[in-house]
Amino acid sequence: MGLQQIALDLYSDIDFNDKKFQTSLFFIIFNPLYWNFGARVEYYTKALSTLFFGSKKLAVYVFSLTVFTLGLFRDEIYRAAISEQATSPYLDNAPCKLIGLSSFAYGSTLVLGSMYKLGIVGTYLGDHFGFLFDDRIVDFPFNICDNPMYDGSTLCFLGTALFYGKPAGLFATALVYTMYQIILLIEEPFTAMIYSKREEKKK
Repeated sequence: MGLQQIALDLYSDIDFNDKKFQTSLFFIIFNPLYWNFGARVEYYTKALSTLFFGSKKLAVYVFSLTVFTLGLFRDEIYRAAISEQATSPYLDNAPCKLIGLSSFAYGSTLVLGSMYKLGIVGTYLGDHFGFLFDDRIVDFPFNICDNPMYDGSTLCFLGTALFYGKPAGLFATALVYTMYQIILLIEEPFTAMIYSKREEKKK
């Protein structure tokens, strides 16, 4: 059986009409848009800081809490959604489960390592609130990849899909990866601009 036929079989196992799965896909798309454009609103208008009595620190912590909570909700909806989706015989085997566990463990290491190095403020776009690092972080996990939070999260989605043998999970993982790539096109130039303006002020 060819790879094309396997791909078609996997795709045909996905129930796109399932409401939980649709909700999962919605939050996969919505969450990164929320944290990027929410932080950008703060950068341009200081609306959140103003709302929280002029405190940038309180604003970024509350914003971080909303992003973190949305992330937990997205992950739980994803897990619940794919649990009700079809299990593929192509994926329901010991090697896929082992790869899935390894992927989830490695992805979690990247995510937690990134959060440890960046802290809450750095993890949740604190630079948009005026909290900038003095130097670029280059040690683990940033010596492994440029965006360990996004790469690690993608691997966690993939690991869950493979462990449970769910083609719907693979589709959701592909969407997660695509959204993060789109967000990086928006986020990285903007972050670079923020730091560039700081350097200009120093001069």
